[in-house]
Amino acid sequence: MNAQVISSEAKEISFSIAEADIGILYIVQHELLKQSNINFAGVIVKHPLTNECWMKINSSTKPLNEIKKATDTSIKIADDLKKLFNSKIKVN
Repeated sequence: MNAQVISSEAKEISFSIAEADIGILYIVQHELLKQSNINFAGVIVKHPLTNECWMKINSSTKPLNEIKKATDTSIKIADDLKKLFNSKIKVN
């Protein structure tokens, strides 16, 4: 995964994320939208053949801090889900 800031302002930031699965970005978007100070969080596939996604976040506070919190929460949720699957599924 390779992320690059496209534009950054006081309350809005846009990223280009290459070689990423949009499903992961949807989880981060979901966590962002659960926060009360997020006005907008969107993810799109730039073009299906380029394997590039764009993410835009508009916040009443610093959006970079909000994405850090959302990604940390997303990682914790994914880790909890992995532990749940590993505890329930036995591989022979």
